Amino acid sequence: MSRQQRKRVDGGSRGDGEASSAGDEDDAVFRALASPTRRRMLDVLKRSSCTTGELCSAFADLDRTTVLQHLRVLEGAELVTGRKIGRERHLAIAPLPIKRISDRWIGEYARAAVDLLETLSTGAAMSERTPGM
Repeated sequence: MSRQQRKRVDGGSRGDGEASSAGDEDDAVFRALASPTRRRMLDVLKRSSCTTGELCSAFADLDRTTVLQHLRVLEGAELVTGRKIGRERHLAIAPLPIKRISDRWIGEYARAAVDLLETLSTGAAMSERTPGM
């Protein structure tokens, strides 16, 4: 399998130059969130920002290189920001990509589910009031 074919299978660029920017950003967020390790890293950063070294220490079961690779994916999806202060790199969670996902996907589907439940509830209430059903 060629590199471009693998990239397509993994959800990368379609190669036609017309992939939507917002769609690409959402894909990057979903790919980043697909890993349990990266979700755990976000949980650590959600509690408080920390340095790269502190994040690596929080994952003693992983070597530093692995943690940094996962961190790179999170930064690529813009879920984590890093700021260098002296010799240390301070990391913080960036909430906007998750809000964008929530607004675009979770919010719309939640509204549809609520509407469906309301329709079912209204239908059930009407059938209880209608004699002979």
